[in-house]
Amino acid sequence: MKLIECPRDAMQGFSSFIPTKKKIEYLNEVLKVGFDTLDVGSFVSKKKVPNLADTSEVIKSLNISNSPTKLLVIIGNERGAREAVDFDEITYLGFPFSISETFQKRNINSSIKDSLIRLEKIQNICVKNNKKLVTYFSMAFGNPYDDEWSTYIVAHWVEKLLKEFGINILSLSDTIGSSTPKVIS
Repeated sequence: MKLIECPRDAMQGFSSFIPTKKKIEYLNEVLKVGFDTLDVGSFVSKKKVPNLADTSEVIKSLNISNSPTKLLVIIGNERGAREAVDFDEITYLGFPFSISETFQKRNINSSIKDSLIRLEKIQNICVKNNKKLVTYFSMAFGNPYDDEWSTYIVAHWVEKLLKEFGINILSLSDTIGSSTPKVIS
């Protein structure tokens, strides 16, 4: 089991901008804990996620020299992937893929079909740059948007991503916080 700490998710939701210096101070303290992976920022539209527009500056200022922790950033397209792979400090690029057409469009403004094309291109960028792709598998435990959902649909997409796209790190996500122990089991 790997413990992944994700302050990025909380930071992106704040309504006011968190000063870059405060982010750096906080993340440097979290790096001392020794999590396997720290999800620190994103290379997505600065208009969509203004609180993480300083991710490049933050990463350059993190002290990872004495930490076993690997860094992860979220990307939503090839542009973001190309930016992220320029940082030696980053090990993982995370791509949000949803089996809910509605959520996929709301989250990264892309259909599932188009997201599969993006995913393949991003996977190629990762391979060429010695990075690992983490696919955040949104809506793995339910769907509030009235899109069809079942464990069979989840299993189908897991198999498709593994076999057809070579994705070997899937993070099953309860994006909306609806799961129960019964659904997870």
